[in-house]
Amino acid sequence: MTDSPDLVIRGGNIADGKGGDLYEADVAITGGRISEVGKVSAKGKEEIDAKGKLVTPGFVDVHTHYDGQVTWSQDITPSSQNGVTTAIMGNCGVGFAPCRPSDHRRLIELMEGVEDIPEPVLSAGIPWEWESFPDYMNWLSKRNFDMDIGAQLPHAALRVYVMGERGARRDPSTADDNKAMAQLAGEAVRAGALGFSTSRTLNHRTSTGDFTPTLKAGEDELTAIAAAMHGQGRSVLQFVLDLSTIHEDLPMMLRVAENTRCPISFSITQNDRAPRRWRQTLDEINAASARGLSITAQIAARPVGLLLGLELSRNPFQTHPSYRAIATLPLAERLAKLRQPEVRAAILAEEPHATDDPLFFRPNYDKMYLLGNPPDYEQPPENALGAQARRQGRKPEELAYDAMLSDEGRGMLYVPFLNYADGNLDATREMLTDPNSVPGLSDGGAHCGIICDASFPTYLLTHWTRDRKRGEKLSIPFVVAVQSRKTALSVGLYDRGVIAPGFKADVNVIDYDRLHLHPPKVHYDLPVGGRRLMQQVDGYDATIISGVVTRRGGQATGARPGRLVRGAQGERQFGAAAG
Repeated sequence: MTDSPDLVIRGGNIADGKGGDLYEADVAITGGRISEVGKVSAKGKEEIDAKGKLVTPGFVDVHTHYDGQVTWSQDITPSSQNGVTTAIMGNCGVGFAPCRPSDHRRLIELMEGVEDIPEPVLSAGIPWEWESFPDYMNWLSKRNFDMDIGAQLPHAALRVYVMGERGARRDPSTADDNKAMAQLAGEAVRAGALGFSTSRTLNHRTSTGDFTPTLKAGEDELTAIAAAMHGQGRSVLQFVLDLSTIHEDLPMMLRVAENTRCPISFSITQNDRAPRRWRQTLDEINAASARGLSITAQIAARPVGLLLGLELSRNPFQTHPSYRAIATLPLAERLAKLRQPEVRAAILAEEPHATDDPLFFRPNYDKMYLLGNPPDYEQPPENALGAQARRQGRKPEELAYDAMLSDEGRGMLYVPFLNYADGNLDATREMLTDPNSVPGLSDGGAHCGIICDASFPTYLLTHWTRDRKRGEKLSIPFVVAVQSRKTALSVGLYDRGVIAPGFKADVNVIDYDRLHLHPPKVHYDLPVGGRRLMQQVDGYDATIISGVVTRRGGQATGARPGRLVRGAQGERQFGAAAG
């Protein structure tokens, strides 16, 4: 090389995203692209000493819900704090475009109900300077971020936009409706949509309790939309299914994929009600893949776990009459009441009442844990509050009550409700290693007061390659490859996820031995002081987007080189380098 590179990363242990062994090398970056990997003789305008550090491609998170946050913030936290350099939003059929002004509140209520993002935050934060999906993309394209973002066309927004009240109440679409939705879907791909998302689960409801508008959308409707989108360029159909109807809905979605040749991607988890159904589902998609369909399963890196507490959206006593009487008090006042012996005795003597909240459950204390510090997401059954209570001769409700009162009322309980039917993560490991799966479901930007899973990318490295004690681990090269190159390819981003000359210079420099997740804590940093769960993470020495250092030593540099990604990237140039 004759010209000085913009940045040289010296002497790191390279996990290049292709899954091969680690090797020591320098990485030179020029003009936002990787220009050389090996022994770089030229001195960079800036240099990073990565000796003894792990150097990886930036992680690509294909399942987030930053649709609102990208309109009010340039910092896509917490994902950008966890080595993520590209995040795909617009999943699960929910989002904010297209949307007429008269439907603003309807889409906010849907997002609040499905993704637990509070209405006041969305109402205050979203500027609504668009109506159509292309308008939304044009508006986002003028903004800068601390990472790249990609968008999908959400089915609920599209259906309501075309069908109005009929769409919201889940009426069957007509041929004219399908034609109109297909036309707008094609326009969305031309505007840069990476895909289209829909939901068919009963758990997805508005904050007023109505089911998502897409719940029973017909095969003709989905086929028309998918065909129109894929006819305009590469795009992915992402969907969420319900366990109770998967035997009907999965074959239908496979027919849609077969008839349109549209790639599809959907979530698979282990459910307590049918703990081996995930295996059957993977077998079905592997058979479909063997027939030539492009299909990807999105897998959670650990249990999808609810966090319960006084400062959070839910807790085990939320339906007890004596708790409901004080539930709206500020935390400090509520804590003072809960410490009173007579209030404690009354709450503990009452029984929980079932509700229509899809995330409410009759507390099962044999599946409820204290998360600990450092947080432990794979605890044995003897750690559960029910088992602890039996050993102590106490009621588990007492342990839960006392735990939530700890740390001045900020104590949290952890309930793994998916991917933990066996009391370990062996099934998750099998899912992650399936050839047709990628890590997904971090839900970054969503579930502000009950789930904190945006740290999945860090957990994949810490737990699965280093810290796991209750089963087999995974290799560093494998984990890096599946959450960088493999995720990128699954959404048509061929230009990133690999450390090799010509590829986009999205890179992490990681102090692997020091990589560490802290327990979740509540922060009040959303619009109007809105609440969200966050996890501090140590060990990311540098995160680099398009050759620009955006985070150094765990702190933001203030640089925001991230942009909206419009459509599939680099298939012609980099498609042959997919291995």
